[in-house]
Amino acid sequence: MIRSRSPRRWAATALACLTLGGIATGAAAPAFANGDASALPVDNAFLRASHQGNLAEIAAGQDAQKNATTECVKNVGKVLVRDHTKMDAATKSLADKLGVDLPLAPTAEQQGTLANVMKKAGTSAYDTAWLQAQSAAHEKTLSMIDHQVAHGKNAEVTAAAKSARPVVAMHLDMVRGGTCHGAAADAATTPKSIHAGNGGQVALAADVPVMLAVPALALGGVLVAGGAFWAANRIRRNDGR
Repeated sequence: MIRSRSPRRWAATALACLTLGGIATGAAAPAFANGDASALPVDNAFLRASHQGNLAEIAAGQDAQKNATTECVKNVGKVLVRDHTKMDAATKSLADKLGVDLPLAPTAEQQGTLANVMKKAGTSAYDTAWLQAQSAAHEKTLSMIDHQVAHGKNAEVTAAAKSARPVVAMHLDMVRGGTCHGAAADAATTPKSIHAGNGGQVALAADVPVMLAVPALALGGVLVAGGAFWAANRIRRNDGR
């Protein structure tokens, strides 16, 4: 199962991915790995997609804090890291409870989007590209949340989606249309409490940096190495603290 692991086990997983010569980014193990069928396929898919989205937003937010040229974009990046770290803690807790395995890394599309934005690092073009990417990503996330609310079968997963929706909507307001809305960004200073389902568990995870290097787009092994490098960089940062 792909759940929370020690640094050594993360390293072993990353090495195994490279050794085997392939990783299905976004792939997961059987839906009911622990025999708990309380989460149905639509709910499992939501948890997995949420986790990948959170990883992508954390990485994007950290990159913006380093490479954006305006304080507005840097501030939005900080908010994304804070909120998506907490949302991901709730997602992982609920997935663990329901026996749903989570992917190791964001999707290939998410990794590629950030890689393209990073090519413009340190220029005004970076800020514009970053905001446009985040606007599109958060619109997609809201659609995914609304689909879960309308069609989800597991009450806890649906409750988690409802809890996350206003946070994601606030993020969209900050980047809507590819423009940084400073008032919305400045207003987003109060830490959000993200609940894991309807069990009342509040995700109080610290805002731990998870700056993940996105491999350069190249022919051949980019998708093979992407997931492993993503996990390996997390290990190195954890070991360095």
